[in-house]
Amino acid sequence: MIKLKGFTSNIVHHDRQQDYNDNPIHTPIYNSVPYGYKKTQDLMDVFQGKATGQSYARQSTPTTDSLQSMITQAESGLDSLVFATGMGAISATFLSMLKQGDHLIASRYLFGNSYSLITTLENFGVEITLVDATDIQQVKAAKQDNTLMVFVETIANPGTQIVDLEAIGDWCEEQKLVYFVDNTMTSPYLFQPVRVKASLVINSLSKYFSGHGTVLGGAVTETGQYDWTNYPNIFEAYRKGDPSKWAMKQIKKKSLRDMGGSLSSDAAYQIAVGAETMALRMDRSCANALALAQMLDNHDKVEAVYYPGLAAHPQHDKASKLFKHYGSILSFDLKEGYDCAELLDAIEIIVNATHLGDNRTLALPMASTIFYEMGPENRAKAGISEQMIRCSIGIEDTEDLLEGFKQGLASL
Repeated sequence: MIKLKGFTSNIVHHDRQQDYNDNPIHTPIYNSVPYGYKKTQDLMDVFQGKATGQSYARQSTPTTDSLQSMITQAESGLDSLVFATGMGAISATFLSMLKQGDHLIASRYLFGNSYSLITTLENFGVEITLVDATDIQQVKAAKQDNTLMVFVETIANPGTQIVDLEAIGDWCEEQKLVYFVDNTMTSPYLFQPVRVKASLVINSLSKYFSGHGTVLGGAVTETGQYDWTNYPNIFEAYRKGDPSKWAMKQIKKKSLRDMGGSLSSDAAYQIAVGAETMALRMDRSCANALALAQMLDNHDKVEAVYYPGLAAHPQHDKASKLFKHYGSILSFDLKEGYDCAELLDAIEIIVNATHLGDNRTLALPMASTIFYEMGPENRAKAGISEQMIRCSIGIEDTEDLLEGFKQGLASL
């Protein structure tokens, strides 16, 4: 095994350290769905968990196993599972670990699709309390006798609020609650939630992890911070062996095996290759985002800029302490009287599209797209104005990016 210290060095050389014939430097794409064994007992042992190995591609392949190993290493975790999308990973975790009558505390500032998902959970009998998770006292006040889990994001999308990650982690540890953290907006390069005692970590691999905007994928990582002997919803069949593996075993069996949502080997390969440049992409896009935020913050046609790298951001100090950079998601409010669509149409360098983590800068108006179904009242509660534009900042040359926005604003 090669002993390396750097984040990128370990990802770039990860595949070389797997045990494959002919020593490929990239994990091969295994497209076989079934896996056969010369001895029936060997197959039986795999099914019963007595031996490691492949049984059926819905649960894993050697290619997805390699990607899972890479993600676990990047997050400094114990184990990971990959899914067809990030929302698939979140849904799988909730549906595997929560049941009717349980209570979930969640951040009020969740991404639109995650917000929609937890309202669906309510239809299944899971109680939900949304709180301003930037304030630990509000999180504590929401606890009930049936509370099992707290769910937050590292940087909120699109308002860039940063919840009280450290304080919530300490409190969850004290209360024996599962601390479920979505690390998509930061990526393992900028931040590892295990540092704030997260129990489970979600990454949408489609975004900053793999970059490029060419593949969908999601992952959940077990950090080893939670004692699953305290969790009431682990099925008896999975309460065997090392307790640190109970939750992942249940999520794998109940979600990948029973519900599907599996990541293909082709997609896993693309994600692994994309991840090799994660640090390079994030360094560049975060630097671009900071430069653009500073420019917009001083523009007379902009009402407000939401970016943790600005000193005036309410959680700037938290971001400075926890994250390597401030992220490459940036939002801003145009002043009343100016049209968001008119501005976006005038900025030639941006692409009018929804997504995050592409190498190109993407932008769209929030109230009329992703958060349209939420309605104005709920948008206001989530800190989303009717004049907000969200940008996913890419890796273009900084001068071109700034000039494009300057010219677009001048045209209004």
